[in-house]
Amino acid sequence: MENIEAKFPENPSLKTHKLVLGAQICLRIVAIATALAATWVMLTSKQTVMVFGIPFDARYSYSSAFKFFAFANALACGFTVLSLLFVFFFSRRGLTPANYFLLFLHDLLMMSLALSGVAAGTAIGYVGRFGNIHAGWLQICDRLGKFCHKVTASLIFSYLSVLCLLVLTIISASKSRQIKV
Repeated sequence: MENIEAKFPENPSLKTHKLVLGAQICLRIVAIATALAATWVMLTSKQTVMVFGIPFDARYSYSSAFKFFAFANALACGFTVLSLLFVFFFSRRGLTPANYFLLFLHDLLMMSLALSGVAAGTAIGYVGRFGNIHAGWLQICDRLGKFCHKVTASLIFSYLSVLCLLVLTIISASKSRQIKV
C-alpha cells in the first residue's frame, strides 16, 4: 500500500497545475466564442419569402423558444466571461479547492442554462424542419431555407458551448474534491 501512495503524490506538480489552468482558460474562451456566435447567428436570422404574392416573414423573435435560446446563450456567454476573469485573478494567487468549488457551481449553472436553451431551440427547430402532422404544424424549412440554415448553425455553436461547459464542470468538480471540512 505504501508503494502505491509513493507513486501518486498528494500535491500535483506545477506542470499539472499549469496544464489544468491552461485547459480551464482555453475551454472558457471556446465556450465564450461559441455561445457568442450562437447568439449572434440567432439574432441575425431572418428571411422573407413571397407565397402567392403575400410576404411571409421568419425571425427568431416570433418564437418564444428561440428568444429563450438566444438570451440563454447571451447570459452564458456573459457569465463565462466573468468566470474567465475570476480564473485570471485567482490563478496569480493560486486556485484553492474552495475556489474550484465556486467555479464548479458556476459552470454547472451555466451548462444547465445553455443546455435548456439549446433543448428549446432544438425542439422548435425540429418542428420547423419536419413539421408535426398530428398537431397540424407544417414544415417551413422547405420554403425558408436560409432562416433554417442559420438556426441550425446557431444550434451547432450552442451544442459546442454546452460541451465545453460540461468539460469545465467536470474539471472544476474534480479539483474541488480536495476541500477539507
